[in-house]
Amino acid sequence: MQIHLQLSPDGQAMLGQDETGNEIRLSLPEMAGGDATGFRPMQLMILSLGGCAAVDVLTILKKQRQQVDDLSIDIEAERFHQPLPAPWQKAHLVFTIFGKVDPKKAEKAVEMSVQKYCSAAETLRLAGATITWEVRIP
Repeated sequence: MQIHLQLSPDGQAMLGQDETGNEIRLSLPEMAGGDATGFRPMQLMILSLGGCAAVDVLTILKKQRQQVDDLSIDIEAERFHQPLPAPWQKAHLVFTIFGKVDPKKAEKAVEMSVQKYCSAAETLRLAGATITWEVRIP
């Protein structure tokens, strides 16, 4: 994997690009001249946790022939309150799955993702974070 970061022309953010040309804008903090027009790096870690889990859950449920019409994930996360660095302490994910989905299969898919398959979850756990979750099927 190759990632390139470049200060934006206005000096208010970092522009990231991967080897295939996908781009993202990362906000710099105000003390560094930032303008809050993009995600901050630590927010991206939590966003990545949700994205990684979503891929796993959707893949698992598709293999189980469950009909997922929509999926949303809300994440509440907290960092350790200490001088820098301040890594993530905990994250709680709420998966809301819409469609004709067996609740037991949905619970198992989320558990397998967060506990076994999601590399972002494992990375955060290795850094000391506790990750919890719940599944809602309206």
